[in-house]
Amino acid sequence: MKLGKEEIQKIFLATLLVFGVVYSYFNLLLGPLSAHQQALQKSVTALGPEIAAAKAQVQRTRELEASAPGRMATTKQVTAMMPEGSPVAWFPPRLSEFFKKQGLEKSATRLQSEAVDKEMVGFRKLSWGVDLPKVGFIPFATAVASLENEEPLVEINSLQLDASREDVEMQHALLTLTNIVKQ
Repeated sequence: MKLGKEEIQKIFLATLLVFGVVYSYFNLLLGPLSAHQQALQKSVTALGPEIAAAKAQVQRTRELEASAPGRMATTKQVTAMMPEGSPVAWFPPRLSEFFKKQGLEKSATRLQSEAVDKEMVGFRKLSWGVDLPKVGFIPFATAVASLENEEPLVEINSLQLDASREDVEMQHALLTLTNIVKQ
């Protein structure tokens, strides 16, 4: 069978058309789809650490929710131990009363600084300086030993004792205390 000029042209044109369709399919349709698929795969891979961090945050949130009732009970206990009003009004008289009960008549309490408590939200820490001009060592040691036991919201930060040459039996004491109060 002999092919004529027209049929050869038709076969050649059909072959060019098939090559054109195959080229168009791979370069114009399949190429952008595979590039888009690779970009999506990279973005999914990049989200892996973020997903892990989010799962860890969810776990921490669950743990916090589980511990919330205990923390709320602690917060209520701490709040119940604090008198109403400004700490500047009630803390110095309370401390003076405590030291008088321990046999130390003279004491002066002054507010030194104030900072937000990072561990307990809604509370702050007040730093107080307590000056005890003339104290005997034994009554003072007894008072310091019982201070933190009787006042659970008070912490002794520093203690300084100075003895004078005139009166060897009496010392001058300076205490630095920290107290937790509501904001």
